[in-house]
Amino acid sequence: MITVSNVAVQFGKRVLFQDVNLKFTPGNCYGIIGANGSGKSTLLKILSGDQDPLRGSVTIGSGERLSVLKQDRFAFDEFTVLNTVLMGHEEFWKVLHEKDALYAKPDFNDEDGIKASQLEERFAEMDGWNAENNAASLLSGLGISEDLHYKLMKEISNKEKVKVLLAQALFGKPDNLLLDEPTNDLDLDTVTWLERYLSNYDNTVLVVSHDRHFLDSICTHTVDIDFNKVQLFAGNYSFWYQSSQLALRQQAAQNKKAEEKKKELLEFIARFSANVAKSKQTTSRKKMIEKLNIEEIKPSTRKYPGIIFTPEREPGNVILEVKNLSTSVDGEVLFKDLNFVVDKDDKIVFLSHDPRAMTNLFEILAGNIKPDSGSFEWGQTISTAYLPVDNTEFFKKNLTLLEWLAQYSSDSSEIYLRGYLGKMLFSGEEVFKKCTVLSGGEKVRCMISRMMLKNANLLILDTPTNHLDLESIQAFNNSLLGFKGNVLMSSHDHEFIQTICNRVIEFTPKGIIDKKMDYDDYLEWRDK
Repeated sequence: MITVSNVAVQFGKRVLFQDVNLKFTPGNCYGIIGANGSGKSTLLKILSGDQDPLRGSVTIGSGERLSVLKQDRFAFDEFTVLNTVLMGHEEFWKVLHEKDALYAKPDFNDEDGIKASQLEERFAEMDGWNAENNAASLLSGLGISEDLHYKLMKEISNKEKVKVLLAQALFGKPDNLLLDEPTNDLDLDTVTWLERYLSNYDNTVLVVSHDRHFLDSICTHTVDIDFNKVQLFAGNYSFWYQSSQLALRQQAAQNKKAEEKKKELLEFIARFSANVAKSKQTTSRKKMIEKLNIEEIKPSTRKYPGIIFTPEREPGNVILEVKNLSTSVDGEVLFKDLNFVVDKDDKIVFLSHDPRAMTNLFEILAGNIKPDSGSFEWGQTISTAYLPVDNTEFFKKNLTLLEWLAQYSSDSSEIYLRGYLGKMLFSGEEVFKKCTVLSGGEKVRCMISRMMLKNANLLILDTPTNHLDLESIQAFNNSLLGFKGNVLMSSHDHEFIQTICNRVIEFTPKGIIDKKMDYDDYLEWRDK
């Protein structure tokens, strides 16, 4: 259990939040949300003791252990993968080494024997004899194969290191677990494993994430940082989002009577409760609905980008035909003899354990690289807009945002371009900001504004939610739900895939699997 008392955080004159009084209890998972810069990661650092608040205090239950997902991928380079996981339980690691050091003494005496006996007792209490097996089981669940367990951390890839550090945080089932963006760089299968693991976790979990499905699957509560306050709500992210949007609509209709508003909110809660009962979420914590309070529902101050794709013309019946397409990188085959036809109204997600396969396919379809063999043909009515996973080349010139967007527009007038940049939340003097200093999320928003200018009827999206905050992801998702054209995409965002795509094409060592079904149904079919 973690208790927060009268905590305040301020940087210079800027107040992040103040008068925070919260209690995080065992058996619950708390999803921390808020706009970029609101203080989500800062709150986790204060809870972990890595940062001191301006005022107030944080206390942890007596004798409880707290574990934090480490962010430094190079801190354990000289240790083996398995030992890196074991080091996640500091007391266990200390006892293990004290015990081994005692037994290694050439002059082992009676006093050492008494000390060793005490250490052995503590070692057994911490399930020490099963520790290596438990650590190995975590690693295997996260997709780290057994042949890597005794390699040094510096010998494995960065994506594998992320999984090892996650196993380190989980090791020993800490009483309090703090996770900052745990799904970053994880593939969809590993995210699903983590969802199941945390859904059945009996202790206290706090998590910051931009993955809505992940938050919905594991969270019993939402911690919202807004209005310079930190507020706790019963329910997951979807409930918070839908209820805050309802409250915003009600606020706009000021003439609506209080009783009518209350009735509408109660009806909403009833509908949401029914949806949760029928959902395929992995969480078993359905009782969160019982604690919902309509007095808690308030409109958010969040700003959502205005992502609007307006195809210039409707796609015809012939969209795209791919014939015997093959490609490789440095002699390694990514896919071979690829054949598929895109039909009208298809919104396809492409899956592979090697993300280079999707990126190379999209780069070929966009005309940026040549395949090793094979061909593809677009229908005559099709116009495309492409969002690449790597946009580095687009932001090398030292241009203002207005100048940058003007490169891609037939109308270069300031008022026209400001309209598109404004939709992406760049307003006032921000349009004169140099594009070379933009954050990752700001660059993606610029690339989306570039796409909107094209009025295309087919969108190619390579991992489109990378670098975006929850508000931008939600707006992007909502826009694609009503998009009248075709979508070809890859993504690590379960909710994005499930709500948008109606067809799945997966690259496997034996060729492709091509199914016309939504993502959840595909996973169910694949796991049979």
